[in-house]
Amino acid sequence: MLPIGVQLYSLREEASKDFMGVLKFVADCGYKLVEPAGFWGMRPSEFKKVIEDLGMGMVSSHSPWCRPGNIGEAMDMAEILGLNKIVCGYGPDQFKDMDSMKQTAEEVNNMGEVLARNGFTLFQHNHDFEFERIDGELKYDIFRKMLTVDVKIQMDCFWSTCLGKEDSVEMLKHFAKDTIILHMKDGVSEQRVSGNDMVNGLLERFVELKPLGTGTLPIPELIAAAPAQTEAVIVELDSCIIDMKTAIKQSYDYMTQNGLAEGNK
Repeated sequence: MLPIGVQLYSLREEASKDFMGVLKFVADCGYKLVEPAGFWGMRPSEFKKVIEDLGMGMVSSHSPWCRPGNIGEAMDMAEILGLNKIVCGYGPDQFKDMDSMKQTAEEVNNMGEVLARNGFTLFQHNHDFEFERIDGELKYDIFRKMLTVDVKIQMDCFWSTCLGKEDSVEMLKHFAKDTIILHMKDGVSEQRVSGNDMVNGLLERFVELKPLGTGTLPIPELIAAAPAQTEAVIVELDSCIIDMKTAIKQSYDYMTQNGLAEGNK
């Protein structure tokens, strides 16, 4: 059974007021892992000790995201945290067309070469736009064909639906060979027509995030399809329709009580 963690970006508002309190709360919920996204004034070395003292660990971090100008900083941070992998991720402008993807792939190739020489694995966290299509082909497939280095995938299963246009289980199976960590959020995500005219109305992105198990994501099927090399399932709620701490606790309970992940309680 996969260990369960939480992406601390979910609790960023609470962390800005009481980061130590957030870490204790997450440990009290029973999470085995945390994935940091900022340290809120705490030294990274202290952060590592605190979470270990609370009975938790890390398999990955989102601090900092690797960029051409901060590769050294990213490697130093990973070493302090005891990690052998470093994350990258991009916005919609970096995947808007073929030229943009070529430029992004060149950046990733250059970073990956440096990281590999220094003993680190580069992995990428996706959003929804990587799963848009050009002439029927997934942008993520097109992009990954441009890579000359080995880049692993942290699959955000909710965003892989591309606002409801793709099947998340099929996307996970499709990229199973390179997927090493799962990100789980739940809710409703789709494109809706705005305005009264259904023919000429504009398509608008609609996303409503909820605690795990209360939305449309087929989480049991995704866990069943997780490739053998998957290291963890990480809960990440960018926002939520209910209080975030309540949602994080409910998500933990759903995953562990249904035998979908392993916690400390």
